[in-house]
Amino acid sequence: MAENKIFIFDTTLRDGEQVPGCKLNTQEKIELALALEELGVDIIEAGFPISSPGDFSSVEEISKVITKAQVCGLSRAVQKDIETAGEALKHAKNPRIHTGIGTSDLHIKAKFNSNRDDILERAKQCVRWARKYTDNIEFYAEDAGRTDNDYLARVIEAVIAEGATTVNIPDTTGYCLPHQYGEKIAFLVNHVPNIDKAIISCHCHNDLGLATANSIAGVISGARQIECTINGLGERAGNTSLEEVVMVIKQHHSLGYYTDINPRLLNPISRKVSDTMRMPVQPNKAIVGSNAFAHSSGIHQDGFLKDALTYEIINPEEVGADSSKIVLTARSGRSALAFRLQKLGFQFNRNDVDVLYDEFLKVADSKKEVEDADLEAMGKKYQSVKSVVA
Repeated sequence: MAENKIFIFDTTLRDGEQVPGCKLNTQEKIELALALEELGVDIIEAGFPISSPGDFSSVEEISKVITKAQVCGLSRAVQKDIETAGEALKHAKNPRIHTGIGTSDLHIKAKFNSNRDDILERAKQCVRWARKYTDNIEFYAEDAGRTDNDYLARVIEAVIAEGATTVNIPDTTGYCLPHQYGEKIAFLVNHVPNIDKAIISCHCHNDLGLATANSIAGVISGARQIECTINGLGERAGNTSLEEVVMVIKQHHSLGYYTDINPRLLNPISRKVSDTMRMPVQPNKAIVGSNAFAHSSGIHQDGFLKDALTYEIINPEEVGADSSKIVLTARSGRSALAFRLQKLGFQFNRNDVDVLYDEFLKVADSKKEVEDADLEAMGKKYQSVKSVVA
């Protein structure tokens, strides 16, 4: 069963914090790290220690308080980076150094002004440096999504031989289609002789809106770790959304995989991250958006009121969300109106609702959403008129 576990590597505190305006101080990072541990995250990427004294301090302090999850520090394939990461993680009960280098020809030539052989040696060397501090080493092949598969396999085989225990295959620019990313992971599974000595990790970006789909495709092809963030925060268009991949795995039992995430904490931690990082969640965001369990179309409302499964594949309570919402608009039907009136304490029969519906549509056409106050006024007015007639 353990081989079917998907490890959740959360990088909200590192990649997520790279969103403009989302900078966190050390205390905020500690509070979020503790919440991530409670959520059930396996690895917390706490920061990039060499980047600033503040980030070094955050990684160091998080290392002191986290007792279950692994604490990870990012570095480039630079000796000083790795030494600094090792120093920042010295208090961690289970430290991980995440190091690596770009492997696509574009990165090799444009970014490093180098060649494939030199990059291969630098990849091996950074793992050797990291081994001085921990045996828990993750290597990232930046821009793996656009890296030639044969060369990528050479690099991955070499770094595993040097001691890397996790190999991260980032789709750094969010370029891959799901079948392409899945095929890349499958290629490594089938062409790297020592691949069984390491866990393959998916780190996908959302530039084309495919981060979740690509990560799941990677898992199906043999990856056993997903790198993600709460609310999909991250560089540019964001990273893979933790809540999305966790619930895809949970809902699709036929895949045969599981995570240790407690889904009932997904909405609470989403709100905590949103508030702490001062970054609102878009209303239509899957799982944690304010409209994720809201119904405004008359056809949907009628089906939902008869059986919630007609239009909801997840019970909102299962992910710690508020109850489902019936939102009244000009698109709503009589069943939704009757439901909301009943919730307010009115006892109207079908004929009453038919009469009220005409009045309701007049109100609905004049505003975006009909509120409880509107319904109260409408219902009381109708009751008074009806009593006079009677």
